Amino acid sequence: MSAVPRSTRKRRSSPRRRSSPPSSSRSNTSPSPAPRPFSTPSSEAAAAMAAERAELWPVKPALVALTLAALVTIPQYIPYQYDLRLFDWGTVSSLLEFRPPTETAAAGAGLEGAEEMIPVKNPASRLHDPKEALEPLFEKLYALERGRAKGPVRILHYGDSPTTGDLITADVRELLQQRFGDAGHGTYLIAKPWAWYGHRGVNVKAEGWTIRPATLRKEKDGRYGLAGVSFTGGAGAWSTFQLSRGGTTRVVVSYEAQPGGGTVEIKAGELEIGSLATGSETAGWMERSFAVPAGERSLTLRVKEGQVRLYSIALFKDQPGVVYDSLGLNGTWAGVLASYVNEAHWAGALRAADPDLVVINYGTNESGFPSYIEGGYEKDLREILRRLRTALPGAPVLLMSPMDRGAREASGQIGTIASLPKLVALQERIAAETGVAFFNTFEAMGGPGTMGRWYKGEPRLVSADFIHPIPAGARIVGTLLYQALIDGFHRYKLKQLRQTIAEARPK
Repeated sequence: MSAVPRSTRKRRSSPRRRSSPPSSSRSNTSPSPAPRPFSTPSSEAAAAMAAERAELWPVKPALVALTLAALVTIPQYIPYQYDLRLFDWGTVSSLLEFRPPTETAAAGAGLEGAEEMIPVKNPASRLHDPKEALEPLFEKLYALERGRAKGPVRILHYGDSPTTGDLITADVRELLQQRFGDAGHGTYLIAKPWAWYGHRGVNVKAEGWTIRPATLRKEKDGRYGLAGVSFTGGAGAWSTFQLSRGGTTRVVVSYEAQPGGGTVEIKAGELEIGSLATGSETAGWMERSFAVPAGERSLTLRVKEGQVRLYSIALFKDQPGVVYDSLGLNGTWAGVLASYVNEAHWAGALRAADPDLVVINYGTNESGFPSYIEGGYEKDLREILRRLRTALPGAPVLLMSPMDRGAREASGQIGTIASLPKLVALQERIAAETGVAFFNTFEAMGGPGTMGRWYKGEPRLVSADFIHPIPAGARIVGTLLYQALIDGFHRYKLKQLRQTIAEARPK
């Protein structure tokens, strides 16, 4: 006879234990009554079975969790499955801790075993500025350093998907603010166009908005504000911004003035700090500033009535320092700023921001389309630079190349896609011909094969697509850019010192 399953034996025994009610007339040695047939369980037996199932319910979820843990963990210890890792335990700290190293630390400080991943090169050698286009920026930074600045130094950084998560830009921002002072976070979008959108130190929750990024070309008038995204909402639409740090003294709301425009209520915590009426006889980009009470870390925008079209907020501190705006568009390419965005509208937003430097950091998405690189890319990039020159005559522009982009080769190794070095060389040539500065991110981070080394190394610094860095990898790139800028700044100061000495010499 086959063995009775364990669960069946338990179900049979349960009714037996519970079937004898207590009785004062029954002896403790009296035999137990015969068990009821299993096929006709009593209500007591059914209750016992339900109780048993309730006791055992965590077993199945626990087995699922253990199976998932095994799938995640086993590839860590089986060499031929190493590249199949779903997660790198060594990156936990970098995912949770987003702070960059100090400005005196090397780009790879604190990353054990990363010597082969991080180039032993001076990143400043990858900053090309033969026409000294960045001198106006360095002059402003020098004034900050000496305590003679009349206002903040503001930098606009346009980028693609890593920038939407404030990767790279967050580290440059923090390093510059550590050295020159913190004048505010800068631009933040009204809501999250993409689930992963977010900046270090700021978060948003929002409802009721129709979101149109410039990449989708949904606004027929081409008006997307400074950051490239339009938000339309009716009465009841709202956004609440949480700031992890205090000190913000002003919030600037940018919006589209338009006939029949609605009204927005602005609160700091529970205190109403202003009301924004967006109605106007003519349409156009506008912005308005509101004072934020000291120490307040929560800001809310709520549409009170009518229809409004907003673009972004910007956070400032009324003190000397640097503002570093992270202006990322997911999946963007040069053609978006060159043709999708209304030139006059963008120019108005740029002039209002009055930046001391504009960084154009595109190329990763373009590198996946060799025919575009050979065809219309140069025209689009030159058009962006022309638009910037027209809107901001005299303002420094830095063309920043994309990072390495890896791809699995026939040999199984991870190399660099063939089109990327060509695109970087094209960017460098255009920068030289147009007189803007150029930072060769690709070479500064290690050149061909860098993403392969980053993926194979410990800790892993890039995701499994060999394109998007994780926070630790982004920190390296941000630090390389910062070091290159600071090296250029030091050369500027040395030049000023030599001029001062020369002028002081008796003639």
